[in-house]
Amino acid sequence: MRRVPLTTVLAALVLVAGCAGSGGGEAGRPAAPISDGPGRVVLEVEHVGGFPTPETLAARVPLVAVYGDGRIVAPGAQIAVYPPPALPSLQVWRLDADGVQTVVDRAVTAGVTSTVDLGSPPVADAPTTRFTLVTEAGTSVREVPALFELPDDSGLTPEQQAARGELRGLLEVLTSPEPLGATGPEPYEATAVAAVAEPWTPPTDPALLQPEAAWPGPALPGEPLPGGPLTGGAGLSCVVARGAEADAVLAAAASATTLTPWVADDGSRWTLTLRPLLPHETGCADLGTP
Repeated sequence: MRRVPLTTVLAALVLVAGCAGSGGGEAGRPAAPISDGPGRVVLEVEHVGGFPTPETLAARVPLVAVYGDGRIVAPGAQIAVYPPPALPSLQVWRLDADGVQTVVDRAVTAGVTSTVDLGSPPVADAPTTRFTLVTEAGTSVREVPALFELPDDSGLTPEQQAARGELRGLLEVLTSPEPLGATGPEPYEATAVAAVAEPWTPPTDPALLQPEAAWPGPALPGEPLPGGPLTGGAGLSCVVARGAEADAVLAAAASATTLTPWVADDGSRWTLTLRPLLPHETGCADLGTP
């Protein structure tokens, strides 16, 4: 594919609310990343929907986020213990400007800007994988239900399976981006941390009871999350720690687990699902909706 200079703005990409069952069409043309500024997303891949717990849904981390300044942020290896660590493992790789353009080119070639039908597999509880490509020409969104959970009798045509395979291949190279010329990975250093809060209850298995930890962040429980109002002690709420508070939360969470009872200044106990904010995220409103 002929490469396109970063300064070139091409014809507008088709905005695809890419649900399964959409009509066919030709793939979009390559375009330039929107900006090389920090925090500018070029390509984000995330899971939406499915049936995780509300707190998991609210704090779900994108599968990968590529930024105009060359950073690629994605989950790292997760330690296989229960309860797991309080903080998810996140890594960051770095690309040069040519590498960012290559990501854009590959996204277009893989079909992120396409309207080709991806089929409707008979899987009720699998998440949808959403690809969002942002360039100077516009934003293109492609949603793929059950990208990784297809049964043998999916009913998809060979063409639909091939189109899905291109998008899976794109995600695979983005989460192991060394072939793109990426350097790293290094641990992702968050400057802000969201805490999704719910009242603490003792585990049914006494062996899972964890030591308490003093909460060093903003006052709990914070603001109710959309779709999960904090009413009568039920539901989910959220606070965001920044600056010195974020540093204190990260330090305290390093020895905590997802079942740790966090003790607020008033003595109340909370179960917290911690979620480092990514460069393009500013607060609780950027989290998933329970």
